[in-house]
Amino acid sequence: MFYTQVNKLVDVNPKLAIELKNYCYDLNGCCQQVHKELGPFLNEYIYQDALAILFQEKGIPFQKEYYFNVSFHGEVLKHVHYADFYCKGKVFIECKAIETLTAVQRQQLWNYMRLGKVKIGILCNFAPIREQCEHYYLDDQTGMLYMF
Repeated sequence: MFYTQVNKLVDVNPKLAIELKNYCYDLNGCCQQVHKELGPFLNEYIYQDALAILFQEKGIPFQKEYYFNVSFHGEVLKHVHYADFYCKGKVFIECKAIETLTAVQRQQLWNYMRLGKVKIGILCNFAPIREQCEHYYLDDQTGMLYMF
């Protein structure tokens, strides 16, 4: 599935948007702290390693390079995908270090969320002078994708 339209969750369900922002608050803080301390224009693996250290220091449950399988017609495909982080049992985080986020990076995260059956995703770009983090919610009932 290719998502071409992403609605604002606050327009549809303001209460859920606030709950999700609060749930991700500590994760956002870690992303911001890593960017502030390391600065822009490094390799994304440097940021991933630093995030893992912060998550551990702050007691945030996470798995780095979270591997998951994809099924097709009832068969598990041999190739596995992995998200950079799976945090708090509910959130995929994808780290990037590129000039600007595009549909390619967004679609990658959205596909991981859909195929990994994870409702919350954060796409964080550390390369710009000011870090860019985008937050998404996938409604598994409707298949709609929302930004929060």
